[in-house]
Amino acid sequence: MNNIHDMGGMHGFGAVPREENEPVFHEPWEGRLFAMSVSGMVRFYPSTDGGRYGLEKFSPAEYVSTPYYERWLLRTQRRLVELGIVTQEELDDRIQYYREHPDAEVPRREDPAIVEQVVRRVRNRMPSPSETGKAPRFKVGDAIRTRNEHPQGHHRLPRYARGRSGVISDWYGYHDLADDLAHGDHNPEALYSVKFDAAELWGDSAEGSGSVYLDLWDSYLESA
Repeated sequence: MNNIHDMGGMHGFGAVPREENEPVFHEPWEGRLFAMSVSGMVRFYPSTDGGRYGLEKFSPAEYVSTPYYERWLLRTQRRLVELGIVTQEELDDRIQYYREHPDAEVPRREDPAIVEQVVRRVRNRMPSPSETGKAPRFKVGDAIRTRNEHPQGHHRLPRYARGRSGVISDWYGYHDLADDLAHGDHNPEALYSVKFDAAELWGDSAEGSGSVYLDLWDSYLESA
């Protein structure tokens, strides 16, 4: 991704506020929306990366001006329209109805099968590796350099780590390339943990001599 959504390392947004004893959800509606969005992800997107790509379609102005969980709501609404499940007119009419009748009863639907799918996805965050895939070009200990590319669409190599040198720290087996998985296509590649020195990423502004580990696919890398 090459838009506002890839905010790592960007300047001008100030410090990230840290709230002591921060609750999981600040308002009850956030919890309900989380459940609704996760259940929708199971049915409306080919993968988690597909859902991420849904957020990456937001314009920069819309993205920075919209609260976190409200983005999830807008993403779901737009996906319903994209899939033809509802029209934008039907959605607008229903929203207007509840604005005019805030105490009106909200429809409920019980679906144990969807609940089981959601629980399974939440508890198994890391997809199972594929048995085969494109042969890995690197092994643990190899020096690499990330490609300095800026593709359109979904991409999991953050901008601050492009064109940077690192070392292969671990190999996770073969996993579907996120760029393709966002669109429902399966392309298993070697997935590595890559270690970067903080100074390599942040230069003189790096704090201390720490390291950053990123999980990156084979096609993101080239030999150093």
